[in-house]
Amino acid sequence: MENLGGANMKKKTIIIIIVAIVALAVLAIILFSSGSGDWKVNSTQVETKEVEITVTATGYVQPVDKVDIGTQVSGVIEKIYVDFNSQVKKGELLAELDKSTLIEKVSQAQASLSSAQSDLTYSQQNYDRVKMMYDAKAATQASYEDAVNKLEQAKTSLTNSKANLHQAQVNLSYAEIYSPIDGVVLNRAVEQGQTVASSFNTPTLFTIANDLTKMQVEADVDEADIGQVKLGQKVSFTVDAYPDLIFEGKVNQIRMQALVTSNVVTYTVIVEAPNPDEKLFPGMTASITIVTQSEKGLAVPTEALSFNPTEETLKGLQIDSEEISQSVENAVWVKNGNKITEKEVQVGLNDGIYTIIKDGLKAGETVMLSVAKADNVAAADDAPAKNPLMPQRQRRRR
Repeated sequence: MENLGGANMKKKTIIIIIVAIVALAVLAIILFSSGSGDWKVNSTQVETKEVEITVTATGYVQPVDKVDIGTQVSGVIEKIYVDFNSQVKKGELLAELDKSTLIEKVSQAQASLSSAQSDLTYSQQNYDRVKMMYDAKAATQASYEDAVNKLEQAKTSLTNSKANLHQAQVNLSYAEIYSPIDGVVLNRAVEQGQTVASSFNTPTLFTIANDLTKMQVEADVDEADIGQVKLGQKVSFTVDAYPDLIFEGKVNQIRMQALVTSNVVTYTVIVEAPNPDEKLFPGMTASITIVTQSEKGLAVPTEALSFNPTEETLKGLQIDSEEISQSVENAVWVKNGNKITEKEVQVGLNDGIYTIIKDGLKAGETVMLSVAKADNVAAADDAPAKNPLMPQRQRRRR
């Protein structure tokens, strides 16, 4: 019986020792997990950046100089000498109208002029005779005044006939349509044989752009943003035809005339857009970005300024809570090896992503953005894929 009791005693002792070892191991794990090694620090280095505040808008690419060419006389288009995209020079003949009616009007005006000239000659001769007789007291005052009046009427009629002939000749010249500028034909709105009528509005026959290497974007800027836009500001824009290309320009004009569409008020901003490669075509839709403010210097992500570690985080990082500044308006946490300290900074321009740091940091320093427990990070990384169609519970980011 003694041997049996001793054996049981040994077993109990072994069990107690094993339990103690397990307890010590669990305690060690707990103590180790509460150390700084279980915290993952998300940080970045301070570097030089250019921070910009921008205004976005949409508009359309247009030539700087564009002329709509019409006709001041009615008639039938007899000949057309240019087509779409034709290169033309100033004074080049573009089209001709049928001249038969206009030539007939010139002939009528010339006949009227000849008749008026004949009437003037007769009136002048009659005046001379009456004047001679009147001076010799052989003609009455009434006959003399009648001769004077008819002479003046004949002179006026001759003047009118000359004006009518000139007008007929001018109208005849309008039958030939010439280009007023050097450029490219963007639009040909008529066909040969088509009748054009210049009644109240001059019909447009051709549209010519002067120089397609000099373009502009006519953008509609919202009234909430127009106060930030100034002449000379830098602009970048893209068009759907070249989604990977960014075109550069600058604000050239701000038009004060408001445009109201569906109760939305916008103002037209003209953006100068050089087009040396002629990749931009008239009418393209442009998405523009106007840089209203810009500042270059040392910068950190804006989230670094909003990072505010909790007591648990500070304990996990082995930082004394008394090291936190209580009255600092702007501060960041700087990591130097295993040491983490809070630094007060002076901030500049902020675009929502990066903030310029005017004073308080040096280039290359490491600033903290967020801190998370390593086991939480690992759990998030190892978590199985979830059905994207199922509602997901939002995780709060530090």
